[in-house]
Amino acid sequence: MDGTTFNFCPIGTDNWLDFEMLMESKGAPHSCWCTAWIDVAKENKKADKSEKKATMKQRIHCGIPVGLLAYSENVPMGWCAVAPRETYRPLGGDETKPLVWSVVCFFIKRQFRGQGFSRLLLDEAIDYAKAHGAKYIEGYPVAPDSPSYRFMGFNQLFESADFKFVKTAGARRNVMLRELD
Repeated sequence: MDGTTFNFCPIGTDNWLDFEMLMESKGAPHSCWCTAWIDVAKENKKADKSEKKATMKQRIHCGIPVGLLAYSENVPMGWCAVAPRETYRPLGGDETKPLVWSVVCFFIKRQFRGQGFSRLLLDEAIDYAKAHGAKYIEGYPVAPDSPSYRFMGFNQLFESADFKFVKTAGARRNVMLRELD
């Protein structure tokens, strides 16, 4: 990562415009706004991207944690969705554990990919969850050859951060859990 310094900040009303800029940048998940696991209030059967964006903005406005924004030289370049598990729809995780936070999405601008940046984001997400009272953190990664859910990260990433396999969820996702001490 060539000596570049990175900063990480929870997404809030003060940096909404940075988050918006990242999510609407080329290659970003602007069609879903990382709401795949969030109930989106919608008038139609399928929510459009403006409804998804409005849902995310409303959550932030209400103080619901949604994740971390990553900056390189004060420019947003990545994000990780991490929040209390109960703020998401059912993810198929280990429901016997209390105080679980979930990592459900990563987005990194193309020029920063393949450099280990996902691991930096995951480490920051672990620290963020722990600082906010989480006893466990859960991820739902897939194999690198998976045709879907790649935005949730890959198995090796979570294994390298000491997450342990718990079970499968659906056809592709793996539930991985790490106890926070």
